Amino acid sequence: MTDVVDSDELLRRIQRARACAQEEERRWRDRRERLGPAEPEAAREAAGRVLAYEVVGRVLDEILTPGRHPRPSTTATASEAGHRE
Repeated sequence: MTDVVDSDELLRRIQRARACAQEEERRWRDRRERLGPAEPEAAREAAGRVLAYEVVGRVLDEILTPGRHPRPSTTATASEAGHRE
């Protein structure tokens, strides 16, 4: 990984990575839906992978188009999640 790349090549690589993450997210989402309650453990694993690829896609989107994406709202505060200070 010692190759020097110009900014255009770096941009192309990030775009390919984003497209790959989006495709993998779709693939795992489809698998999760197919598995459903029949195979709860496999469906849980698929759901985790969906989340992981979704996050990777969001990060790459933010790199490619900074500031154009709404920030996700937090779902729970520390006190709601049961954390004590």
